[in-house]
Amino acid sequence: MLNLKLQHLLLVGLLLGSNGLSANSNDTTVQDKGLSIAKKAKQLDSGWGDSQSEVEMILSNKNGQESRRVIRNKNLEVQGDGDKNLVIFDEPLDVQGTAFLNYSHPVGADDQWLYLPALKRVKRISSRNKSGSFMGSEFAYEDMSSFEVEKYSYKYLRDEQLNGQDCYVLEYYPVDEFSGYTRQVVWLDKTMYQPVKIEFYDRRDSLLKTLLSKEYQLYEGKYWRPGIMEMTNNLNGKGTTLLMKNYRFRNGMTEQDFNQNVLRRAR
Repeated sequence: MLNLKLQHLLLVGLLLGSNGLSANSNDTTVQDKGLSIAKKAKQLDSGWGDSQSEVEMILSNKNGQESRRVIRNKNLEVQGDGDKNLVIFDEPLDVQGTAFLNYSHPVGADDQWLYLPALKRVKRISSRNKSGSFMGSEFAYEDMSSFEVEKYSYKYLRDEQLNGQDCYVLEYYPVDEFSGYTRQVVWLDKTMYQPVKIEFYDRRDSLLKTLLSKEYQLYEGKYWRPGIMEMTNNLNGKGTTLLMKNYRFRNGMTEQDFNQNVLRRAR
């Protein structure tokens, strides 16, 4: 009788162990697949060197009232590090001359500075404050960073169609402990390997914001860029729309065009 009980316990243990191994194996599979897709997305969007574009930023509240800003956006691809980004505000007058500089890094906190002409000083953005609003918009400072594979861990969720586009649906989990997000759910177009929708979940894992990227165009036969980006705050009803145009690549910009000194003279 004792032997029968022992055999039964051993059998139950083996079954439970087998189920555990299967679950762990499945977790590893979806993580590996998610990472593989993210790496391919980064690889396909590399080699562009530098770029610039013109942006109209439209801020709206839940009542539909709008305010507009005119922006120049410049980017530099850096080998062995994250991209550099310079944002210059040209209109309206109350923000004219304001400039934002971002150095993305695959590992560790990004370096970010904001020049406020009214104060005539450069303000460094603390890595602890990256969840703060960028110039009153629904984009946070951390949203201004370039996508770097090492900034996240990944999980593949499913394949899904979104507005007729075949997408991979992935979860991105920020590595940085000071991120304002617990996770992002990303719909990545299978042809472009670019995001068409991102859901951002806050530190309480509630849906905070939704970003839709539309009207992608192909530049230089390789690089997809959106014409419209719409960020909606799911909690307060506010929104920020970016209308992008006149993308230009390989303009001959260097790291000298992205040092802190350019912030004060960005015109």
